[in-house]
Amino acid sequence: MSNWYRSYTPSWLQRWWHPTPPRRPVNPFRSTRPGPDIENLIDSPILGVQRVDFCLEDNHDEHHTSHFYAAAAKEALIVRRGEPFRLRIIFHRDYSPSKDAISFIFSVADDSKPSPGHGTLTALVPHDGIDYLGDSLEWGAGIESHEGQILTVLIKPPATCPVTEWKMDIDTKLLGDGSRSYPLPLPILILFNPWCPDDQVYMEDRDKRKEYVMHDTTLIWRGSYNRLRPSVWKIGQFERHVLECSLKLLGTVGRIPPAYRGDPVRVARALSALVNSVDDDGVLLGNWSEDFSGGVAPTKWTGSAEILQQFHKTQKSVKFAQCWNFSGVLATIARSLGIPARIITCYSSAHDTQASLTVDVFIDSNNKKLDAETTDSIWNYHVWDELWMQRPDLGIGQFGTYDGWQVVDATPQEPSDNMYRVGPASVLAVKHGEILRPFDGGFVYAEVNADKLYWRYNGPSQPLKLLRKDTLAIGHLISTKAVLKWEREDITDSYKYAERTEEERNYMLKALKQSRHAFSRYYLNDNFNDVEFDMELKDDIKVGESFSVVLKVTNKSEERVHLATGQINCDAILYTGVGAEEVKTMGFELELQPKSSDYVRMEVIFEEYYGKLSSQAAFQISASAKVKDTDYDYYAQDDFRVRKPDIKFQLGEDSIVAKKEMDVIVRLTNPLPIPLHKGIFTVEGPGIEQPLKFKIAEVPVGGTAAATFKYIPPYAGRGTLLAKFSAKELDDVDGYKHYEIEPRPEDALQPNGSHRRSNIIRRRTDVIA
Repeated sequence: MSNWYRSYTPSWLQRWWHPTPPRRPVNPFRSTRPGPDIENLIDSPILGVQRVDFCLEDNHDEHHTSHFYAAAAKEALIVRRGEPFRLRIIFHRDYSPSKDAISFIFSVADDSKPSPGHGTLTALVPHDGIDYLGDSLEWGAGIESHEGQILTVLIKPPATCPVTEWKMDIDTKLLGDGSRSYPLPLPILILFNPWCPDDQVYMEDRDKRKEYVMHDTTLIWRGSYNRLRPSVWKIGQFERHVLECSLKLLGTVGRIPPAYRGDPVRVARALSALVNSVDDDGVLLGNWSEDFSGGVAPTKWTGSAEILQQFHKTQKSVKFAQCWNFSGVLATIARSLGIPARIITCYSSAHDTQASLTVDVFIDSNNKKLDAETTDSIWNYHVWDELWMQRPDLGIGQFGTYDGWQVVDATPQEPSDNMYRVGPASVLAVKHGEILRPFDGGFVYAEVNADKLYWRYNGPSQPLKLLRKDTLAIGHLISTKAVLKWEREDITDSYKYAERTEEERNYMLKALKQSRHAFSRYYLNDNFNDVEFDMELKDDIKVGESFSVVLKVTNKSEERVHLATGQINCDAILYTGVGAEEVKTMGFELELQPKSSDYVRMEVIFEEYYGKLSSQAAFQISASAKVKDTDYDYYAQDDFRVRKPDIKFQLGEDSIVAKKEMDVIVRLTNPLPIPLHKGIFTVEGPGIEQPLKFKIAEVPVGGTAAATFKYIPPYAGRGTLLAKFSAKELDDVDGYKHYEIEPRPEDALQPNGSHRRSNIIRRRTDVIA
C-alpha cells in the first residue's frame, strides 16, 4: 500500500477496501476481540483508547432495555434504533481536537462483506456538540463533553437500520503521524423502536407499548366458543438467551440478509416460517396426535423462554407444539426484537384448503360425514399473532393506509410462496374483503368469515344437493388480552362487520368474486319450513360429569302431522376438528302433531366418553334428520367441551415486597370419579429461571393436591405466577395468580430496571384427602 494511500485515506476505509485477515468470529454476547496494548499506548504519540465505559445502566434505562437478562449480566449494550446512546471513552492521554481525529466504524457482525451501500457498514466522525446528531433517519454522532482524557459521545443509529448485532471500532489518527484502531469488547445490539415516531413499528399509545412490548406474561384463550378458557403464558422476552436466539434466528433459519433485517414486514414473514419446523428445521415441531413420546406434550409448556433456550442450545427443533405454542413463541421473538405483538384466538376458525372462502362438508345418504371428500375443517379455536407496523408496501386503499395490526401465523397449515407461513396480512384489508393484498389475506379471511355449507353427496356422477348454508358458523369471539387488564378483549369487529348486516354480506360477496374458485357453491334448498330443529347443549359441564344433548323438534304446521326420523352423534375430536372417534350414537323417530314440539335427549356419561377424550376435552355434536314425504334434510354440527378445574394459588403475605421471601401454595381438587396418579405441578414466574416441578404420587377421589415453596419476587411492579398440572388420568390443567410487588425502601436507590435473579427453594408437596 502506498504512502499516499495511507496519508489521505481514512483508516476505516483502508481496512474495508484492503484485504485483511478475518476479523473475530461471531460469538453473540461473548467478545473475543483484543483489548488495547497498554505498553504500546504509553510509548506512542498516537491517541489510544484505554477503555470504554458503555454507560449500561443509563443507556438501558433510556432505551427501555433494562429488563433484558444480558443487560444485567453486562454482556452487551442493547439499544433501540432512532435514539442516541452514550459512550464514555477514556484515552491514554488528553484528547486534543486540533491534532487528534476520531471516527467510529459500525458493521453488522455476521455480514461477511459489509458495505455502505447495503447499510451494513458506516463511518461516523463525531461533531462538537450534540446538535449535529441530525434526524432519526440518519446515523449521527456528537461530542457531549470533553475533559482531559475523557470524551463523552452520543451516537444515534437511524430508525431504519438493520436490527441485529453490530460491531464498533474506534479509529484515532494523529494528524500527519499514523492511526490506531480499538475494537469495542462488547457487542451492540440494535432493536426496533416502537417509541420512535420514525420507526416503522412506532406505537403512540403508552399503555399499549407497556402491554405489547414490555409485559412478559399474557393470557391465551382456548376451549370452544361456548366454553372460553383463558390460560396464562409466560412470554419471557427478557429471559436469558432469548434475545440472542431471536437475533440469530433472523440470519440462520430465517435467512434474512443483514441489509433487510430492519424491515418489519420482511422480518414478520420470516418469523412466520422459522417458528415452525416444516421447511427449515425451525424452532418448534408440530404434533396434533395424542402421541407425544420423545418430546413434551404441547399442553405441558408454560412459556416460550424454555423452548427458545432449548433451541438455542441444541439448534434442533423442539418437540412438540400446537397453535398456541407457535403463537406464544412468535410473540416472544417479536417483543424481544422490539415489534409490538399480541396473541389472538379465533373460535370456530375455518381451515379452507381450496381457497374457496367456504367450508364444505359432504354427507352421504346415511347422514355420515364423508371424511375423504371433506378436506376443509373447523378448529374449536385457532391461535395466531398480530404484529404492529406500518405497511408502505400496500399503498393507500379506499379506507386509507393498511398500517396497524397485521396477522402473522406460525402454525403450519398451508404453504404460501412454497413455504408454510401466513402473513403479514393487514387486519383492515381482511375486514374489507381485499383478499388479494399480500400476504395471504384470503386464507385469513376464510378463517374468520367463511360460509359453512353442508352438501349431500351421492357419488361422482350424481349432482350435489345443498342441505344447509350457515353464514354464522365461522369466526366467533375473536379474543386477546385487554391492555393492562387480566381480562378478555373482544376484537371481532376489527376483522369483520357484524353478522346479519348488509355490510358483512357485501364484503363476503366482494371476497368471493376475487377468489375465482370454479366450484359452484350456491345451490338452493327447498323452501320447506314446516318443521324446525334446534340443538341445545348445556355449556358448563365439568370433566367427570355426565352431560346431555337435546334436540328440540317443532311442527309449525297448523293442520299437518309430520314424521321426523334421524340420529344424534357425539364424537370425541381434536380441537382442530379432525380425528373424530365415536362416543355415542342414538337414532330417533318422532310423530309431530300440528303446532307442537317434542324433544330428543341423549345422555352421555363419564364412563362412555372418558377413554376417548383428547387432552383438550373437545367433542363434536351432530344431528341429522329427514321429514317423511318431503325433500327436507336437516344436518347441524356444534362444538362442545367439558371444563377442566382451575389451579388455585395462595400467597403467604398480605403485602408482597420485592426481594422479600414469601410462601406460595398451589392446590388442585380432583374432579374425576377416579383417583389421579403420577401427578406433577409445573410453576413459572418472574425470576424463576427454570420451571419448578412438584410430583404428586396420587390424589384420591375428592382429594386435593398441594405444593408449597418459598419464592422471592425479583423486582417491584406487576408479577404473575402460573402453574400447570398433569397426571396420568387428567392433563392440561392450569391456573395463574396476578399480583403487585411493592419496592423495598432500599430499592429506591437501585437503578431502575435492575434484574437480579431470585432464589427459589422447593419445600414440600401434600395430598389432602
